[in-house]
Amino acid sequence: MSSELVISDLHARIEEKPILKGVNLTVRPGTIHAIMGPNGSGKSTLAYTLMGHPGYTVTSGEVWYRGQNILELEPDERAKLGVFLAFQYPVSIPGVTVANFLRAAVNAHRAEAGKDPRSTAIPMAQFRKEIRGLMAELGIDEGFARRYLNEGFSGGEKKRVEILQMAMLKPMMAIMDETDSGLDIDALRVVAQGVNTLVAQQPEMGVLVITHYQRLLTYIKPHVVSVMMDGRIVREGGPELALELEARGYDFIREEVLSNAGK
Repeated sequence: MSSELVISDLHARIEEKPILKGVNLTVRPGTIHAIMGPNGSGKSTLAYTLMGHPGYTVTSGEVWYRGQNILELEPDERAKLGVFLAFQYPVSIPGVTVANFLRAAVNAHRAEAGKDPRSTAIPMAQFRKEIRGLMAELGIDEGFARRYLNEGFSGGEKKRVEILQMAMLKPMMAIMDETDSGLDIDALRVVAQGVNTLVAQQPEMGVLVITHYQRLLTYIKPHVVSVMMDGRIVREGGPELALELEARGYDFIREEVLSNAGK
């Protein structure tokens, strides 16, 4: 069973507006694959489409992971298969503590069809041990476990708690949608350190990092960099491509695309 994430000729729209126009991409296990591109190129749409957001309609294409076309699965089934999405703007949930949210997420992930959910739930003692250990590793104060999820949190605190959620769920394919959005340099460094810790602990995990800027990739080193424009992947290279984009911007890629289209 292949643990590559293979996206083949993926087309998707929002209402009647086409956004993805034939995305082809492969994210291999044990690699960090970055997607860069200007605003409006379809990067976040790709992330939400992969996780099954109901606001995005797939019109054609396939996405294969672990022997299944995940486009045929519900979002929770994709999560149970090992796919995780870190949101660009994590939402606040007043009245639900971080600890209760994480325990509910872990139990939903562990649940099996036809079984009493209580039989597969994580024991409280084990949950407390795991969350305390991970919070220490990620530099999160234990007091956050008792706070309402993301309520009054800074941008960096929201992202660190989302990395904590990822650590608790232990996905095999993590999609990170503009994790650097709204973060200052110190917060960015802390969040990136958390991601790198998880990657070191789970060497078979694939990571798809979506970002505008090279600055995140200074701390999370990619193996592959793809450039997205107008709903398609138009260029792929190694980490040096991110440095070239930082130095030259996206115009030279646009010129290449237009030149190739005219041939």
